[in-house]
Amino acid sequence: MKDPIPDWRFRLKQTLRFAILLTFACATVVALSNFALAQKVDLAFGGGTLLAPGISSTSGDHSPVSLSGGTYLGFSGDVILFHNLGFGTTINWRASQAPNYGDLGFNFRPLFYEFNAVYSPKIVKHAYLEVVGGIGALNTHFYTGTNCGTYSCTNYQGIHHFMGDFGGGLKLYTKHNIFIRPEVRVYLVNNNLEFSSAHAVRVGASIGYTFK
Repeated sequence: MKDPIPDWRFRLKQTLRFAILLTFACATVVALSNFALAQKVDLAFGGGTLLAPGISSTSGDHSPVSLSGGTYLGFSGDVILFHNLGFGTTINWRASQAPNYGDLGFNFRPLFYEFNAVYSPKIVKHAYLEVVGGIGALNTHFYTGTNCGTYSCTNYQGIHHFMGDFGGGLKLYTKHNIFIRPEVRVYLVNNNLEFSSAHAVRVGASIGYTFK
């Protein structure tokens, strides 16, 4: 990784951050506007970890640093509109900073944002399959020191990459519309040269509530 980032990259970072926030804001507005028409709405909080190729798998221009490991926390929400089809959003972040990026002396923290189509059919009583696929972004914070832009300063450099994602889960209902959902996501990250590979897998589980 190169530091510090040039001014144009800082402006690009700010633009991408705004675009991601705008996407989530639009998704929230659409979800609220369709709430009365929805068959159901799910909200959940979960945790898990990330699996990714190690540094021995590094090839090409990729840096010999693995995304694998760490505890990830996240929030998710989806709206099922008709025929078990709907859409959802998810954000997951590494709970603690990963230490010593590439032996360069600074820490880092990945964050994954997703906006997905959702298909969630009932398979047996109290159990629903959940299949998702869509697009999003990997935003990695590199804690290299103070970086200032036009309006604010941060203690990290944020580098964004567009990504596709797909995966699924199994919603197991207990009672009072509460569910537990083992889940997996596959991330395909564009131009992810800061790490050893362009793909990673998140595995974990969430606990949530369904509004009907």
